[in-house]
Amino acid sequence: MARRYDSRTTMFSPEGRLYQVEYAMEAISHSSSAIGILATDGILLAAKKKRVARLVDRSKGADKMYELDEHIACAAAGITSDTNILVDYLRDVCQQHRFTYGEEIPVEMLVQRICDMKQSYTQYGGLRPYGVSFLYAGWDRYFGYQLYMCDPSGNYGGWKATAIGANYQAAESIMKTEYKDDITLEEAKKLAVKIFSKSVESSSMVPSKLEFGIFKLDNQNKPSFKVMKDREVSVLLKECGIEQVEDRD
Repeated sequence: MARRYDSRTTMFSPEGRLYQVEYAMEAISHSSSAIGILATDGILLAAKKKRVARLVDRSKGADKMYELDEHIACAAAGITSDTNILVDYLRDVCQQHRFTYGEEIPVEMLVQRICDMKQSYTQYGGLRPYGVSFLYAGWDRYFGYQLYMCDPSGNYGGWKATAIGANYQAAESIMKTEYKDDITLEEAKKLAVKIFSKSVESSSMVPSKLEFGIFKLDNQNKPSFKVMKDREVSVLLKECGIEQVEDRD
């Protein structure tokens, strides 16, 4: 009788694969997509929501983006319940570091902390990997603007532009040809709209199903994160020549 190599998180297959980790990544590939673009004057996080109920009060905040501290924000793709647990953990880490050392935690250090936690869930029995990937946008006095991506295995890396979630390969293909090192935030917004317009159905190109988060330094040279309002997204879509259909969900 063949052994089920996916019955334990810690069990390797004969090919050296951990199927539970691959299943977590597969769950993310079926969730709504998110992209991150590093610009010269800030970082753009953009996300698409698959389903938006008409009775949901969207003024209460974004669904796919989270502010972790004054200098770090993130966009998520995957299981929402897992996302909430990890976001709470990340916020605790930020405040613990601030309380202990009297300064903001460096961006990469925070990413390493969450990746250590994710990786630990792949090496002990009785646990399952977290089914969520994150894009981190941050700024610190050591390296300036930084964009990171991490997956359920605990692997992470710094990026100029990347995507997670559904159709991430198509999004990355467009980025490879359209991205340039001197791109600005305004150009990054239009690139994000182009990516979404080519990778999703036209009925999804409405403000209520798109989120754009802008991370940049304000007039006082302090990092700030702002999620664009629906009316601002509508203006952006018009500037890009996107015909907006009526949202009937």
